Amino acid sequence: MDISVVIPVYDEAEALPELYRALASTLDRLPQSAEIIFADDGSRDGSGAALDGFAERDQRVRVLHLSRNYGQTAALMAAIQNSTGDIIIPMDGDGQNDPGDIPRLLARLDEGYDVVSGWRMTRQDDALTRRLPSVIANRLISGLLHVPLHDHGCTLKAYRREVIEDIRLYGEMHRFIPIYAAWEGARVTELAVAHQPRRFGRSKYGIGRIARVLPDLLMVYFIGRAFDRPMQFFGKLGLGFLVLSLAVFGSAVFLKYAAAVSLIQTPLPLLAATIGVSGILFLLLGIIAEVQARIYFEARGRPPFKIRRVVQHRTQPRRIASPRRW
Repeated sequence: MDISVVIPVYDEAEALPELYRALASTLDRLPQSAEIIFADDGSRDGSGAALDGFAERDQRVRVLHLSRNYGQTAALMAAIQNSTGDIIIPMDGDGQNDPGDIPRLLARLDEGYDVVSGWRMTRQDDALTRRLPSVIANRLISGLLHVPLHDHGCTLKAYRREVIEDIRLYGEMHRFIPIYAAWEGARVTELAVAHQPRRFGRSKYGIGRIARVLPDLLMVYFIGRAFDRPMQFFGKLGLGFLVLSLAVFGSAVFLKYAAAVSLIQTPLPLLAATIGVSGILFLLLGIIAEVQARIYFEARGRPPFKIRRVVQHRTQPRRIASPRRW
């Protein structure tokens, strides 16, 4: 298969028929072979039945029904692992991504890139709850992780399979896939894509999404800087705290002899002790993390999802991805 379009779906029954029609029309015009992988992430509004209908009519469609709602990242990884295309194109299931941009993404890949990230230059979302937090998050992510993209959160992207198939993600980390790819040497670019207003249903995300993105950003920052050498990361913090503790205690001693300020008259000794204990804890945490990292690299990983059943066209053989090594 040349192209795999992978779409996580959660309670988007009203938007799916129009999305499928637009996507099928776009793929019909492409010279490459294509498949559509829907991952039903525990929908309860009839989305699963609609997707099964697509699979019955179109042999290009395969539907993965996850056993419960695992979240967008896990559903996306399920779809990717059960796809076969040389090029993988994720999309949202709410109809806000335009399938008509797919040929443009493919053309950009043909220029020699490994990842083409969509950029919703003109977003059709609420300015306060969606666009403003997105601008802040994108600048923060680009600054910390050194992969300058305008729109890390846009699902519509195009990847060559070899740069994505071994990536395993949890939480809300699907937006960081281009960053992982760039760290592995992939050539990453971006392309302005259309963004349509939501016509059906309601958004699953709001300003509260920031509370989920920031911990993931911290995790990705740690993975990029010290995942394979955690003792170096935590050891530097521990030593820094110990040095600061000595400096604070030295200040207290200086005040005692230079200004006749008793140690019990200033909070500096207590502050020095607290900072020193924190430094020791960071060192111990580094040792534990170092042991865990070594176990992690030697252990066999498991996917973060469980598929209850697979629905596809009757003429196709049944294909289920088995867990791979991390």
